[in-house]
Amino acid sequence: MKKWLALALKIAVSGALIWYLVGTIDIDAAKARLAQVDPLMLAAAAALLLLQMMIAGFRWRAVLRAIGVELPYWEVVRLFYIGVFFNQALPGGTGGDAVRIYMVYKSDVGLRGAFNGVILERVAIVLALVLLVVAAQPFIVPKLDEAAAAWVVPVVVLVTLGACAGLGLVCALDRLPKGLRRWRLVRGLGHLAGDARAVFLKPANALPALLWGVAGHVNFSLSVFVLAVGLDIAISPMDTLVLIPPVLLVMTIPISIGAWGVRENAMVVSLGLVGVAPEAATVLGLLVGLVGLCVAIPGGLIWLVQRRRHGVSLAQAESELAAVGDAEKP
Repeated sequence: MKKWLALALKIAVSGALIWYLVGTIDIDAAKARLAQVDPLMLAAAAALLLLQMMIAGFRWRAVLRAIGVELPYWEVVRLFYIGVFFNQALPGGTGGDAVRIYMVYKSDVGLRGAFNGVILERVAIVLALVLLVVAAQPFIVPKLDEAAAAWVVPVVVLVTLGACAGLGLVCALDRLPKGLRRWRLVRGLGHLAGDARAVFLKPANALPALLWGVAGHVNFSLSVFVLAVGLDIAISPMDTLVLIPPVLLVMTIPISIGAWGVRENAMVVSLGLVGVAPEAATVLGLLVGLVGLCVAIPGGLIWLVQRRRHGVSLAQAESELAAVGDAEKP
């Protein structure tokens, strides 16, 4: 019941945000913009998003190695691609992260390594985003008018402080009172804290994880620029490198279906800072989502091949992972 309620709320949020955009933009101008998209730019953007899978493989593998989990690189890429499919194409069902945890666990890795490896890879993504947003400020602030700068800079400072505080909290979860450690959840959080320190407080481990995280965000920003060129939107590669990471940061908030609605509204606000018309930014956001969805579909085919090979359905995977979580005592 909770799962269906959460799905209904996400659908409602996506629907409301898209409805709001439709009521505020020039629909005819948006249709005209979409009709003129260059197919070659669509193909180039799809190629860059495929490259994203390989970059993500390096990032996730760096995190896994830091916590003592060894998996072949191409196996990591394959599992990540399947997870992307579930995140993009089936946002109302089991999340891609849960599927990744299950598949890593089935690769003879304990539940702790499987769970913490996925969670900390997510943390690395967010931290890399924050680093990129902070690094971009000297390039974006001079382009802002006084009113925009008055809220952009404080928001960036608050987000940075929040990310640092969040990382500190995760690394200190094993400092909870001893009396609480009789609870399995608290013991699991303690293991997460130890692994978080191994990943982010050791430069030899943190550097590759964060660098590959930054590389992924740069690559995604470049794919957005390519689509913008295909739509004849007048922005530069530096504009997308500076303005897309904040959009990605907003998209990490799990309040909608596959970030639909959130992404488009964030695009309108962010790209509006450099004079991109709302209908152009909306179409660009929609196109980013559609191309990403198309690129994710082969991940579903990989899952189907694996399912036929091992005879495990998605429902069985969910049940088995839940049973292991209930039975395993860290």
